[in-house]
Formats: sequence, structure tokens, C-alpha cells
Amino acid sequence: MSRNACAVVAKLRAAGFHAYLVGGCVRDLLLGRHPKDFDVATDAHPDAICALLPRSRPIGRRFRIVHVRMRGEVIEVSTFRSAVDVAAGVQAAAAAPRAALRDASAHVSANGVILRDNAYGTVDEDAFRRDFTVNALYYDPQDDVLLDYCDGMADIANRTLRLIGDPATRFREDPVRILRAARFAAKLDLRMDPQTQAAIAPARAMLAEVPPARLLDEFGKMFLSGHGARTFEVLERHRLDDVLFPLAAPAGVLFRQALVNSDTRVREGKPVTEGFLLAALLWPSYIERIRAAASAPRGERQRAFEVAASDCFTALRKTVAMPRRHGYFARDVWELQPPLERRTAADVTAALAHRRFRAAYDFLLLRAEIGAAPAALAAWWTEAQSLTPEQLEEHRRAAPAPAEPSELPSAQDAAASEAPRKRRRRRRRGGRGRARPGAMAANGGSVEPRP
Repeated sequence: MSRNACAVVAKLRAAGFHAYLVGGCVRDLLLGRHPKDFDVATDAHPDAICALLPRSRPIGRRFRIVHVRMRGEVIEVSTFRSAVDVAAGVQAAAAAPRAALRDASAHVSANGVILRDNAYGTVDEDAFRRDFTVNALYYDPQDDVLLDYCDGMADIANRTLRLIGDPATRFREDPVRILRAARFAAKLDLRMDPQTQAAIAPARAMLAEVPPARLLDEFGKMFLSGHGARTFEVLERHRLDDVLFPLAAPAGVLFRQALVNSDTRVREGKPVTEGFLLAALLWPSYIERIRAAASAPRGERQRAFEVAASDCFTALRKTVAMPRRHGYFARDVWELQPPLERRTAADVTAALAHRRFRAAYDFLLLRAEIGAAPAALAAWWTEAQSLTPEQLEEHRRAAPAPAEPSELPSAQDAAASEAPRKRRRRRRRGGRGRARPGAMAANGGSVEPRP
């Protein structure tokens, strides 16, 4: 148990407040798991928490909490909430001007989504406004007392994931709970109770109304915690992937295998990145677009490929606010795939020197693993990394052409792109060094800078 979280509880109790360890940390301890982080719930308001605990700062607008940093650990401290009257909130949203709602401490949108939840209450009120019964457990580490208002202990014993209250209403209040249900079911190996499971299909369209920044946070929790493959299976079972990734609905085999490999890396303590998963998720959509762009004139093809990549990222950001740095990472991985397949002398030298080579090589291995790239090609690059420059050139010259066709149009026409083009001499007028006006346009040159 986190001694820092226990210290936060002790300081709040010493100041006359009620305080408990709450939620996932208590649930994980009861399930025999090691909690990733520890949260504290208290009746102290955020201002009082900040005044009492050093190195603390309030965060959030929709749900105001306090982060307390202690000995390198961040403890999340929240104030007990009271239940929100959704029905009254819907009426107020329809009748009151938006300016009035902006000043409310807790209010609801016209379709029943809770937009702000900062109405404070007591511990028993706080328990019934939490999402799942297994997350509504409060533990006092000083007196060794466990508070269970919602039969969470029974559901843990039965390994059941159950929403508190009416599932349709709770999903409507916060559609992100749908993704949390999928994540907890996969991560904790819990079985959704029938009512919770039945309420997902009618509510899943509401995920489109969730701010993309919140869905980015859920993306990381679902796919970077070591249980991504199982979580994606649950998402597919309930057709939630269609809502989250409408452009990448056919992601299928490649993305699933990327999740399996990422889960293995997490268990081995190795780093994983959203950029690599993004590259796997959007790869089928990117391939579809560059195949259409491959028919463009040679001088316009590179620009068409760049537009294809940008279209993929732009479409995803409408639902998940993926940072641009992850898009740049994925684009580098994609653009290195054709050189890895061509293996000309210039391609090999440039690829090995590229800062994203290792990620691009791993992506090639991933493609080969599912049969989308030649296995011999992946083996060639595995061996190439241990060779001297002289051995590498001999290795390159001895490499046979892959027997399997490539899914990359830019790799298929590599020979044509490498053929030397005959240079045209410009006609000059008026002395050395002065080109005839309009000569570049007449010769088909482009004056547009590359973005």
C-alpha cells in the first residue's frame, strides 16, 4: 500500500476531515493485484486540500480534483460528490440561457450528459454517484475499516462488473463509462452483468459527443496498459471500434497483432508508444489512399502520398485528439516501408541512418508476422543490422527479389522511379546565368515548396 497515500489520509484526518483510500486501488488490492496508483476521497473542498497539503494543485473543470505530489508520487484527491438531478438539469438546459449555465456548479446538457460535476456531498452520496460497484469501496488505513455501500464486495467475489443505478441513465450521464466498462472487463477479467451489457448498444452513438481530448486519455488507458488486445476484442464485440475509429474500421489483423506485441512489451517492462499503434491502426486506410494516389504523375506522387497521410490523421482527430507528434512518428514509419522493400544502396544507407529505423523495422516485422510483407525481407533486415558496410553491400547485391507481391504501390514501381531521367537544357537569353522567363513552367518544373 502506498505510504504516500496513507500520509495524505493521515494529514486530512488530523485536520478534522474524513478521508479514505477509494476506487481502483481498493478494488485491485481485494483482487490480489498491485494498484498502479492510489486515490483519496475526502469531505475537504479543493481549496482546503491545497491549503493543508504542500505541493498540491487543483486541476479539471468538469470534475475538479487536486493532485498532491509527494516523494515522486502523485496522489489524486477528490471531494465527495452528491448526486446530480439529471431530469432537472435537462429542463434547465432547455430553458436557461447558456451564460447562466456556465456559472452553475453542476449542470447537464439537453440530452442528459453531465457537463460539470462539482456539487459536493457526503461519503454515502459519493458512493452512489460512482460508476461501478467494484469502484465504490472506501478504505480507512488508520482504523482498518472498509465501507461498502453498493455491494461491491459481493461483485468482486462473483467477478461481476455492474453499474450503480440504471445503466442507460449512467451511460447517458457520461458516455466514457462505456469504454471504462470495456476496459475493466478486459483488464480485470470481469463479466459484465446483463443489464450493463444490454445498455451499451443503445448508448454507443453518444461517444461521438465526447470531447476528443477525453477519448485520447481513454485510448492510452485501453491500449497501453498491457491488456490492449483483450480490450479491443471487447470493443469489437460491442461495435465500439466503429464509433471510435470510423476511418479505421477495417484495421483488423494488423492492429490486433500490434496490440498483442505491445502487451508483451508492457509485461517485459519495455516501452510502448501511441505513435506505433497509430501507424498500425491507420495503415489499411493509408494503403487504400496511396493506391489511389499511385496513378498521379511522378512529380505529384509524393505530395499525393503526404496528403493521404494527412487525411488519415485529420479524420481520426475528429474522435480522438491524437497529438501531432504521434502523427509525425507514424508518418515516418510509413514512409520508410518502401525503402525497406526496395533495398537500393541509397535506400539501405538512408534507412539505417534514420532516427525512426528501429520503429520502421519493427513495423516491417509486424507486417511480415501477419503475412502482409515477405518473411524473407524481414529476415534480410534482421541480418543487415549486424554487418559491416562491406558485408552489407555484398548482402544487398545477393538479395533475391521478394517472391510475394507488395502492398505498397511506391515499392512496386521502384525500378521506374530509380531510372535516370534525361536532363533538359534550358534556353538562355541575355547573357550567362539568366534563364528565359517561364522556362521552368514550360519544362514542367514545380515551384511550390514542399510543406
